[in-house]
Amino acid sequence: MNVSAESPVGGTIVTPVRSRTKRAGAALTWIAVTPFAAWAVARVAGLERGSIPTQLMAATPYAAAGSLIPLLIAAVGRRRAAAAVALLTTAALGFSVLPRAFGTADAADGRPLRVLTINLLFGKADAHQVMALVRRLDPDVLSAQELTFGTVDELDALGLKSLMPHRVLEPESNASGSGLYSKHPLQPLTEVVARVGHNMPAARVSLPGGTPVEIVDVHPYPPMGPGVAKWQQALDALPPASRDTVRILAGDFNATLDHSPLRRALSRGYKDAADQVGAGLIPTWPANRRVPPIITIDHILVDQRVGVRNVTVHTVPGTDHRAVFAELTCPDVP
Repeated sequence: MNVSAESPVGGTIVTPVRSRTKRAGAALTWIAVTPFAAWAVARVAGLERGSIPTQLMAATPYAAAGSLIPLLIAAVGRRRAAAAVALLTTAALGFSVLPRAFGTADAADGRPLRVLTINLLFGKADAHQVMALVRRLDPDVLSAQELTFGTVDELDALGLKSLMPHRVLEPESNASGSGLYSKHPLQPLTEVVARVGHNMPAARVSLPGGTPVEIVDVHPYPPMGPGVAKWQQALDALPPASRDTVRILAGDFNATLDHSPLRRALSRGYKDAADQVGAGLIPTWPANRRVPPIITIDHILVDQRVGVRNVTVHTVPGTDHRAVFAELTCPDVP
């Protein structure tokens, strides 16, 4: 169909409507493709900067799924260039996210170690349910964040003192409190973690049958507002894996595997336990809210030499974080 008008100098001016529609369709296709392509570049290159982009990066698994929409639009519209960019975008985001859903763990031989980590939300977590979880899972080590003085007393009164008598605690009346509980003797370590943000105690666990294992209770500030700089500083200050000892980092990292500071921490000799067994996409925050948990910010990072047998995630009433439990096997380091 054509639209025509009489020219003042004679003849007819013809404007192809189809051409204008084609250009508009191409423009809309690129409008759909471009944000996902930019997201993929930022994720792969670790370009997130500032508070808002950093927080948005936590939604990368959802962006990976959403990137299929512009790919479909470009394919249906036969926009070859846009379809090629959309395909590369989906592939980049998919390869960044999908491996977390497929376990590659090698359950290596070694001494068993069971680690449980939970953020107690200013001590608001239901202490009875925390103790029920501890009794059911029987962890060797419990890494607790947002541990208050009152929660320490309440958990001990409910039996934690007899189940896990060894502890290195740094409770506070606010979110900065943290603590490590253990069935086995603990030796506090003061030079392992730089003091940035919340308390992050570290200890050497006298695991039976061989050399001790080191564990760090991780809890950096959330990447909100000006706190994003200290969040990154805290993650970059986490100790690397050591040739001389097995080291484990467990806690609320306030970061997903799509954040470049956490990936840098992993590159220093660690692997994410949940990622190893195909549980890396199970969200841990926010729990017990009107909306279901949507992002995975609670982790147990283990030395590359540590075997991962199983990882499970558990909801505890009263806290906005889900607990993460890992069954590990630790080598004896000479």
